[in-house]
Parts: sequence; C-alpha cells; structure tokens
Amino acid sequence: MANISASMVKELREMTGAGMMDCKKALTNTDGDMDKAVEWLRENGLAKAEKKAGRIAAEGIVKTNISENGKSAAIVEVNSETDFVAKNEKFQNFVAAVATQVSASDAEDIDAFMAEPWAADTSKTVKEELASQIATIGENMNIRRFAKVSCENGLVVDYIHAGGKIGVLVAAETDNTGDEVVECLKNVAMQIAAMSPLYLSTDDVSEDYKEKEKEVLLAQAKNDPKNAGKPDNIIEKMITGRLNKELKEVCLLEQAYVKAEDKENVAQYVQSVAKATGSNLKLSQFIRFETGEGLEKKEEDFAAEVAAQMK
Repeated sequence: MANISASMVKELREMTGAGMMDCKKALTNTDGDMDKAVEWLRENGLAKAEKKAGRIAAEGIVKTNISENGKSAAIVEVNSETDFVAKNEKFQNFVAAVATQVSASDAEDIDAFMAEPWAADTSKTVKEELASQIATIGENMNIRRFAKVSCENGLVVDYIHAGGKIGVLVAAETDNTGDEVVECLKNVAMQIAAMSPLYLSTDDVSEDYKEKEKEVLLAQAKNDPKNAGKPDNIIEKMITGRLNKELKEVCLLEQAYVKAEDKENVAQYVQSVAKATGSNLKLSQFIRFETGEGLEKKEEDFAAEVAAQMK
C-alpha cells in the first residue's frame, strides 16, 4: 500500500477540482497512481456530474431558513431535472443545508457562494458538494438563486406553498411580534404566493416600467377601432386610468386582499390588524421565488429518441 501524502492529495485536488476526502480515497484505491486516481474520480462521480450538467434542470424546490430571533431569513431555489427527485428526502435535505449556509454566508452572488467551503465538510467547496450530490442522486442539479431579507426593528415570516413550488419571505417593521401580527404576515405571504406582485407599493415602481407600459397601452388604444377619431387628450386619460388599474394588480399594498369579504386592499388589511392589536406595523420588503420560473423545460419525445438511436 502506497503512502499517500498531503501534497499528493493537494495535487490531485488541483487537477480535478474534487473534494479533499474524495482525492484521498481515489489515491488510496489506486495505490498512489495519479493518472489512475484521476480516472477513478471520473468513474465515481465527477465525470457523471459533468455529463449531467448539460441537461435542463427546471424542477426542484424552494426552501427558506429563518434566524432564531426571527429578524432575518434566507430563501433559495435549487433545481433538479424531475419532480420525482425534487421530492426525494436526500435532495430536500441538501436544499435545506444550502438555505442554512446562505443564512450565514456573506456571499453576494451565486459564484461567490459556490466557491465557499461547504459548511458540513470544509474540505469541499459548495460547488464540489453539488457535484457530489449530482453523482449520488443521478440527475443534474443547480443552485439557481438565493436572496436574504432582514428587519432589525421587526420580524420576517415565511410561507412555502405546494411542498416548495413557491416560497415567500415577508419582512415588517413592528413593535409587536405576537401571534396576531405573525398570522397577519403569514396571510400577506399567502397573498404574495397567490397573486405574484412585482412591487411593494406604487412608490417602488420605476419610471421605466411605467413608460414601457404606457407605450403598450397606447398602441393597444390606437389599434382599437372603437377609439378611432378620439382626441389625444381623451386617449391619454384612458391610458392613465388603465395604467393605474394595472399598478393596483402588480403592487402588493394596492392589491385587493384575497381573503377579505369587502373591497379591502392589503394595506388596509395590515392597518386594521395594527389598529386591533395596538401595534405599529409596516410591510418593508418581500421576496417570492417560484420553482423553474423563466426556465425552459425539456420536452420528452421518446419516439424521436428511439428513431435517432435506430439510425
């Protein structure tokens, strides 16, 4: 049995990007033969990870992690190829570990996060642990995105819908962290999950967004035969009215509160809870992740696949 030195492990790790323990195991199993150790690593995981990396990973789950004091939280989306794997306990545990690490991380983007040491085994980076998980689970996976929310003068609550298909974080400034306020924020989080607002309030809507929407509405108005011959000032008023209506749909505080029996909007609902509990309560931020949004999903055509193989 060859004596495996730390420098040999380090060299193999630099050559392959594999984890420290994986490199040591590879060298041990190949009696210290560097070339055979590289091949062993390829045969036992990393080559699999590279091969699978080209596949579309558009399923998966969203998970959250709330700090013990309830003042900060992280949300992550990790993708898999199939919904079957997304429901796998090993995959779910990995995503939960990612969310926990994001909470404690100073990384500002995915690249920086992927280069960090993996908290559960600092001989590996997050990227290397992901490659190991891909090899073990047998599907391409991708840590797609993360976000963090904090509120030192209040609290953050989360809501997970449909087993991780949608995840929401809501932060609010408040002097009351009792059950009624928490329930209110949970209701708001459910509203966000259901209604997909883009902004907290109309004050947050950029002028660029408004101008682009005006252009679309103007084109629609001019193409509508019913508006033929109408003066420009009348069309302008119509467009302004339509834009204001649209903003109520995309701004959380202006949205009609879905659980209300009357015409109460979200802002009015929050105010009513603040008044009923004698609290200061103000929504400050929200994040909504929906699994796979914006990703192309692979269309399986088994007949074409069989035909291609026969050729």
